[in-house]
Amino acid sequence: MATISLKASVDKKSNRVLFVESDEFFVDILFSFLTMPMGTIIHLICNLSRTNGIVCMNNLYKSVKNIDVRYFRTKACKNMLLHPHNAAAAYCKSLKLKIDYIDTSSFFCCESSHCSEVGYKLWSHYKNLYYGCGRPMSRILNLSCSAPSNSGSDERNRGVFVKGLARFVVSDYFQVRPASTSATIALLTKAGVMVTSNIEERIFDIGVTEVLELLERSLVSRTPLTEVLLARKEVPEIRNEDSLQRTSLMHETLEHQSERNGETSVRLVVCKSKKMACYAEASKDFVDLLFILLTIPLGYLMNEKHGGQSKGCIHHLYDSVIDLDATKNLKSNDIKEILLNPKIAPGYGYKNQPLGVKEAVDNQQYYYDWGSNSTFYSYGPVIRTEKKSPHDSTLPLLTIMDPKSPYKEGTEGDGFLLDPAMFTVGDDLVVTPISPVSELSLLEKLKIPFNDIYVCEVQVGREEASRLLAASFVSESALTDTFIRKMPKDAFISDVLKE
Repeated sequence: MATISLKASVDKKSNRVLFVESDEFFVDILFSFLTMPMGTIIHLICNLSRTNGIVCMNNLYKSVKNIDVRYFRTKACKNMLLHPHNAAAAYCKSLKLKIDYIDTSSFFCCESSHCSEVGYKLWSHYKNLYYGCGRPMSRILNLSCSAPSNSGSDERNRGVFVKGLARFVVSDYFQVRPASTSATIALLTKAGVMVTSNIEERIFDIGVTEVLELLERSLVSRTPLTEVLLARKEVPEIRNEDSLQRTSLMHETLEHQSERNGETSVRLVVCKSKKMACYAEASKDFVDLLFILLTIPLGYLMNEKHGGQSKGCIHHLYDSVIDLDATKNLKSNDIKEILLNPKIAPGYGYKNQPLGVKEAVDNQQYYYDWGSNSTFYSYGPVIRTEKKSPHDSTLPLLTIMDPKSPYKEGTEGDGFLLDPAMFTVGDDLVVTPISPVSELSLLEKLKIPFNDIYVCEVQVGREEASRLLAASFVSESALTDTFIRKMPKDAFISDVLKE
């Protein structure tokens, strides 16, 4: 099993990791965290022994698992949310440690050879989508690409996001800097270490398990290296600005407060005395917004926070990319953009979603080749990236099918769920199909009498969607933090519904 070796400076007195020194392999893996969709992160860390603190995101993920597939537009929709693709998968597959095992290289077409012969050239990453002929897309297509690998043996080209042969120091709180004496002294000074006699050099070999633990701890802790490498659960606070109290992302001023594109509405049941949202009754439009949060990369969330802090230290990793010189340290300016402003994978977006997150564009063209019994290549359907077959015949261009669009509807650009389904959404973002009986049970559990509640309708535009994204990451009461704590004092009175 592959491992990465880290040279660490450990403070013997306090038993904590001050920083680790590493080459591009470890830093590439850390930076890959920013490209990973939140649903993938939840899936990867859900089986760790430690309980992670992303309560609302966890609840969203579990809700998708528990909701019957018939509520989704296609069977692929549920799988897309539980195992979202990474738009930067082409880069991440070259990491030394593979932490995301989702296969984005599988291709499927109609099971009928007749469709291929008459020219229905559609393909999908998702099995058993129904084709225009009514048959499932269950035939596996192999990707045949003759393009040479660009990894080579040149040490300078082996990095994924950062340049090969580069050396970095990574602090306990995930600040990444190019290795230098000044960087080392700055880290030691910030940690309050004035003498070298208490510093011990240690070597740690980490594998996939330790990397996943680092990912999980970076979201909820300020000392992930100490907690994972030294197996410490309680560590002293870092001094100076890294001892700042936890800051809620919901209290930041967003750039797009005036944008109301894709606005939808949601009905809130509010406890007057506690000034909290008990739950919401919502259509598919609002739940689509919630579920797309699972497909959004971590780096996009860090970009949306506009400088605010998270509960953990992952924002230091994001800020490190900002500070690194793209010419000296990163492979290119394009790489910096991928890390700082990552997009969702192709096929995951939909029209009129309030958040406005953009889809990555797949510029690669694929061509269908049925193959032959020739000695030059094997028999059977093949996807090629070249327009010509080995026999120099011109191949038909393939078109990707929208995995969220049932073929009978013929509609594209819609979300993951079907109309006219309605849902109950808890303050902690537990989503279930609407049930008045369950809602009454929830009020009983919260010990809230009928005369202490009222119902209001709130609008969800760009500003509210951004606050909801932030709240889902740091809060246990996302609806309250999104709609009530930002709401004017008299807003409820005029919005109470006349039942």
